[in-house]
Amino acid sequence: MPELPDVEGFRRDLALSLPGRRVRGVDVADAGVLRNTTARSLAKALSGQRFGAPDRHGKWLILPTDGPTLLVHSGMTGRPHFVHDGGRDRYDRLVVRLDRGALHYADQRKLRGVWLARGPDEMASVLGEQGPDALAVDLRGFRGLLAHRRGSVKSTLMDQSVIAGLGNLLVDEICWRARVAPSLPVRELDDGALRRLHQAMKRVLDAAVRHGCVPGLPRWLTGVRNDPDPSCPRCGTRLRRTRIGGRASLWCPHCQQR
Repeated sequence: MPELPDVEGFRRDLALSLPGRRVRGVDVADAGVLRNTTARSLAKALSGQRFGAPDRHGKWLILPTDGPTLLVHSGMTGRPHFVHDGGRDRYDRLVVRLDRGALHYADQRKLRGVWLARGPDEMASVLGEQGPDALAVDLRGFRGLLAHRRGSVKSTLMDQSVIAGLGNLLVDEICWRARVAPSLPVRELDDGALRRLHQAMKRVLDAAVRHGCVPGLPRWLTGVRNDPDPSCPRCGTRLRRTRIGGRASLWCPHCQQR
């Protein structure tokens, strides 16, 4: 699924064009992306409403209007974007026509999609239990969030009810940079390891948001992730692949010893 950098990029792009635009109509090319509403209900709810400033929490893009709020979870291939000239993408599933330009939602695989929230209670129900956003967590908060957790480091960091916004690639990169085995139980982390994890999380997120993705840069674990026989960019040891919490994981048995 898209990780926090992708969603933050969507938010920043839409923040330049969407606020203040009034909805003229809604065209639904594929209702398969609508999760808790119908094409007719969506059009009725949005028509005439004016968009406010977009927000983001974890992997959710939040698009408020004067009335209801659009909630977008893009899955692996979703792409909400503003179009000035009326052009269409082959994978456009939803187009919200505005008084200037249009909000498009393109999605090839339709793994998640778009929800409509008519008030705070409905929005909370759709979003579910969410921990604090990863970009906003300081070291003290990080310690508190991981205190008394019983799972592995990777499973805990990917749990959106603990910290919102960290996905598979980000967590592998964070653990590698912190020299912490992803399968290590959280309860075995000492304060030094907690500090390294938090520092790595902030640095990886800052770089990833700048690039709009988890970049495959030199000296990044992500840069060798798809190699047929990858070696550690730091020490040259052959990397290992395993599954942790049901997710494909890449780690270095030398740099990330338990």
